[in-house]
Amino acid sequence: MNRRSFGIAAAAVSLALATAACGGDDTAADGTAPATVKLGYIGDYNGASLLAIANEKGLWQAHGLAVDAKVFTNGPLQIQAIGTGDLEFGYIGPGAMWLPASGKAKVVAINTLGNADRVIAQPGITSLEGLRGKTVGVPEGTSGDMILTLALTKAGLTKADVKIVPMDAATIVSAFSSKKIDAAGFWYPATATIKKQVPDLVELARNSDFTDRVSFPTAFVAGNDVVAKQQDKTKKVLAVLREAIAFRVEHPDQAAEYTAKLLKVSVEQVKADAANSQAIPLADLDRFTADGTIAKWLTGMNEYFVGAGKLTGAVDPAAYYTGDLFTAAGK
Repeated sequence: MNRRSFGIAAAAVSLALATAACGGDDTAADGTAPATVKLGYIGDYNGASLLAIANEKGLWQAHGLAVDAKVFTNGPLQIQAIGTGDLEFGYIGPGAMWLPASGKAKVVAINTLGNADRVIAQPGITSLEGLRGKTVGVPEGTSGDMILTLALTKAGLTKADVKIVPMDAATIVSAFSSKKIDAAGFWYPATATIKKQVPDLVELARNSDFTDRVSFPTAFVAGNDVVAKQQDKTKKVLAVLREAIAFRVEHPDQAAEYTAKLLKVSVEQVKADAANSQAIPLADLDRFTADGTIAKWLTGMNEYFVGAGKLTGAVDPAAYYTGDLFTAAGK
């Protein structure tokens, strides 16, 4: 073998070894090639913690899956991406729950109960009534929109009484910090970012002000066709989420560390964000699915969405919450 031939052969062996090593990393526990899951998430504790845990604990591989995860700024954008086939699964906050209720997707897993939403105002605005005539930024169709609507109603106001400016999350941060808007319907941890620039901002309303009327569940969703036609993949994804949910409740500090690593932020920031949500034990999620508690949460939200003009009428949660699939994935 001459030098050139030897070099080619050596390169081929090196390439084969490298390829084998990559295959070893991606091969499922049973030796089969993994199915890729196109998953959307939001870069906060509620939206990213289960993904972070699944990544760190090798849960995707253990269930014969590989994940292609993409970050989004809100739930409606993920529902839109699911509709075009760019995503199969995604995460939404409570404000976007009207979209699966209107048939755009299925809710496949309840994640947490949220308390991260706020109506914030510039210093000097001390009450909800003080928002009359003010400019208010809000990401439409999100939990920020929901908390603003609830707060205005509580104060005897409507959106017609303020100047609503639809904005994405990043624009709200810059617009509020530069005092281009008077108030916003928004959420943590982005609100914490604003507080660094406007430390004396006023929080006029939060989720906990309305828990006697409505609960605020966050959830994972899937495309209608995914649930109907890719049942094996759906079951495997739900099994991953179930294991991650159990780990998050049992090991909150590690969950925060994994999430901080994924989001490239400090653990302290993640823990502060986590304080604005209620993690639900897996056994409780199964029980709440069986006894109708989750259906009650979703029914309460639907009543709000009807009043807010997002839904035209009442919707049975059984039409879009696949709780039977969630519990079956644990068997």
